[in-house]
Amino acid sequence: MQFIDAEPPRLPGPGPWTLQERLDYHSQFVILSTPVMDKISLTLRRLMILNRHHNGTARRGLMISGPPTTGKTTALQQLGRSFHLADRARHTGPGERLPVIFLSVPPAATPKMLVSELARFLDLPIGKTMNQARITDIVCGALRDLATQLVLVDDVHLLNTRTRVGAETSDQMKHLSERIPATFVYAGVAIEASPLLTGNRGAQLAGRFKMVRNPPLAYGSTTQRTAWEGLVGGMESALRLTHHRPGTLTRHAAYLHQRTAGRIGSLSALVREAAIAAILDGTEKITKRLLADIEVDQLAEQTARPPART
Repeated sequence: MQFIDAEPPRLPGPGPWTLQERLDYHSQFVILSTPVMDKISLTLRRLMILNRHHNGTARRGLMISGPPTTGKTTALQQLGRSFHLADRARHTGPGERLPVIFLSVPPAATPKMLVSELARFLDLPIGKTMNQARITDIVCGALRDLATQLVLVDDVHLLNTRTRVGAETSDQMKHLSERIPATFVYAGVAIEASPLLTGNRGAQLAGRFKMVRNPPLAYGSTTQRTAWEGLVGGMESALRLTHHRPGTLTRHAAYLHQRTAGRIGSLSALVREAAIAAILDGTEKITKRLLADIEVDQLAEQTARPPART
């Protein structure tokens, strides 16, 4: 609920601001929408309408797949936040509701660990002696009572269905989707190449879920360059640096794409660290030289394309 009700990052009042206030602000920064996030939102909205009067077993679901640091978790969280706020606006009467739940698959997850994570999210009193079936009954009953409509599951690539425990955990997720009247959204790294979609279990899952791929942003066509430059411009407009010249980052959009390989997480980290460095060294502006002095994460470093020839 703290996440749902949190205000977007902003500095207090019109300023002037203290050094610490601006450092804290740039450590949070803004979250900007991308074309893929818009596509995910639209696809999910249609699926939820499709599932509204579903009377069969498991409902139709959505998978979000892509490489690391491309914004999958952020997309999940923002989807959940938007839906929760919209549900709150529609239901202002008495009664407790929890329209969205969020779960990260634990490493080496077992069926009991998975459903216990849901119980922990709901703050349910689960005893150590309770078995998996009992915990599942309590969790499903609570989610029905709370009118949960959206279940977001992150890091599903950690489920290795080639192992017995992984296969049983995958079956537990299917069981939950059959008992909870909600739409399930899975996110993970390269789901289409993971064990999750192999074998009979994988075929069954693939038959119920559609997939939206969330690759790094490209920079080839005019449309792609416009989208990337809009993202860079949005980050630049959020900067609070005394001597930064507007348009500097947008002018270096191609360079930023080359450094980050089009990965949103890498871009955000690079711009935020550059802003913090500019505040600490007193220059109060981001230049190409400053950007070049900041190391990006190893994944972006390894996949960064070579600079274009002039």
